[in-house]
Amino acid sequence: MSDPVITVDDVGIEFYRSRKRKLSIREMVLKGTDTSSKDTFWALRNISFDVGEGEAVGLVGPNGTGKSTLLKVIAGVLIPDEGQATINGGVAPLIELTGGFLGELTARENIYLTGGLHGLTKEQIDERFDDIVDFAGPQVRAGLNMPFRHFSSGMQSRLGFAVITSLDEPVILVDEALAVGDQAFRNKCYGRMEELLSAGRTLFLVSHSPADLKRFCTRGIYLSGGRLVADGPMDEVSDRYAADQKKA
Repeated sequence: MSDPVITVDDVGIEFYRSRKRKLSIREMVLKGTDTSSKDTFWALRNISFDVGEGEAVGLVGPNGTGKSTLLKVIAGVLIPDEGQATINGGVAPLIELTGGFLGELTARENIYLTGGLHGLTKEQIDERFDDIVDFAGPQVRAGLNMPFRHFSSGMQSRLGFAVITSLDEPVILVDEALAVGDQAFRNKCYGRMEELLSAGRTLFLVSHSPADLKRFCTRGIYLSGGRLVADGPMDEVSDRYAADQKKA
């Protein structure tokens, strides 16, 4: 393998089991300490692997096992408590499709804001604008000058997918985003993903659809209980996960 695009080295993420409440000024004066629960758990522990340029990796595992947390570490949203994740290049995160969009801004303004945050100039966004809106669909085009919060959840997801997949980032992180919209729009999403992969992008895909995983990914990583269980060919990892699920 050439120099890896992604290096995850002994990564661990520790979370509190319950959200820490903030002390009031009165509590701080009277008690002086935070009496909220300090009980923690490891969402990820001892996770290590490399990913080469152009690889397509599928993440599998039960709900609550750390898949989305791992994607957020790679995206730079979460900083590990142990180890480190190194990414050589930018990341296009399809983790929370509308997470970076502001509800009070119009759809048009959000397109320019998100593109700018990922390093595109206004001129570059101008060149891609019609393609983005065409992909998102006629309902989105009709509402371009409407506050984003007035869009339906489906329209928000369509626009989010259209914007993020128009970016030039070499690494794509996808967390169940291919499930958005109706079947016609999902087919458009599948086509866009295949275009990105054929252009040599590196893909991390979280999905509960074995068909999607086997369609796009050649390598699988299996997480369970925050630990790395298996790392190998997608077909073999998917079959092992399915067999484990039947035993559970």
